[in-house]
Amino acid sequence: MHFDELNEEQRQLRDSLQRAMEKILTPEYLHRMDQEGRYPYEAYQAWVELGLTGRGIPEEYGGYGGTMEDLALIAEDLAAWSYDLSTAYTVPLFTGQTLLKCGREEQKAEFLPQLAQGKIRMSVCISEPAAGSDVAAIQTRAVADGDHWILNGQKVWITGAGADNTLLHVYARTDSTVSARKGLSIFLIENTHPGIELRKLEMLGRRGAGSYEVFLSDVRVHKSRILGEVNRGWEYLLAGLQGERALTSAGYAGASQSVVNLAVSHARERRQFGKSIAEFQAISHMLADMQTEASAARLLAFSAAAKLARGQDALREVSMAKLFGSETYIKLANQGMQIMGASGYSLEYPMQRHFRDARSTTIGAGSSQMQRSTIASTMDLVPAR
Repeated sequence: MHFDELNEEQRQLRDSLQRAMEKILTPEYLHRMDQEGRYPYEAYQAWVELGLTGRGIPEEYGGYGGTMEDLALIAEDLAAWSYDLSTAYTVPLFTGQTLLKCGREEQKAEFLPQLAQGKIRMSVCISEPAAGSDVAAIQTRAVADGDHWILNGQKVWITGAGADNTLLHVYARTDSTVSARKGLSIFLIENTHPGIELRKLEMLGRRGAGSYEVFLSDVRVHKSRILGEVNRGWEYLLAGLQGERALTSAGYAGASQSVVNLAVSHARERRQFGKSIAEFQAISHMLADMQTEASAARLLAFSAAAKLARGQDALREVSMAKLFGSETYIKLANQGMQIMGASGYSLEYPMQRHFRDARSTTIGAGSSQMQRSTIASTMDLVPAR
């Protein structure tokens, strides 16, 4: 999807987002967000005022509607400023989409208007010290106690869990007598709930939205806070996975294009041996390859988003977009560092931030190894028996 292919509403949305972010996302702001680990509350409030936090949420729940393509465009645009910034927007968004698809009517009526209005954020708590790609290894347990459940366990690498007014979606084992795919549930718990303890982790990149350890010690929650139905957590996980990967892939595309733009700008301005380094074939060919790969990542991301917007299964498409987009972002950030030389390595310039933020992308939201396995599983490689 090129800019000239956007409909009028999408053009207006992109224009208004650009104008609002130009006022807030100064180089100094982004630098402080990264170096000091500051959550971008000012930017988030601007998204609320623009109605972006209500995108993808139907009007009946206080939202503004919109397709997966609309959401991907926003994720792409924000990631062009900072991939870390984009995650602060997309994590509450795709977590809310799971609630929209799988929650009970009273849960949707209670929480989705608050999400749309920016009164709450959402964060999904799946990973544990011994459960990453192997979600079935989750050890956090919930034990029934009358009309309540009592949760104990530990989550780790949870994006945005410590932001103000965040509703955690905690995956826990509610039936230990069956397989994990039949005995997981999701609990909706405020991050200030008694028994919840948060610890912000020092990470190499993506420091603004923040990654957290979440400790649950005898956390007592009412049964009404089980998202949807008990023991259907695995099903709900799969329902939200494709949207998550489509949005993260759009973010990779936006960040990758930003890397290319930074490298091109530097190559035009940097002069060596009497001419700009962009005039040297070694550099110009590197930039040509970088642009080609960034554009390919974008096409894969929006192909997946378009399929989801049509209500179709897009498992292969989102997995390919996630795989290629994340590996492209890492590759291009590394090449951008090389083109910019010492300037790229300096904390005064944003290329090093892309280099650090990118490194997480082949790990989070499903590793590259898992994406390859998923893609292979859709290709009928093993003969039927």
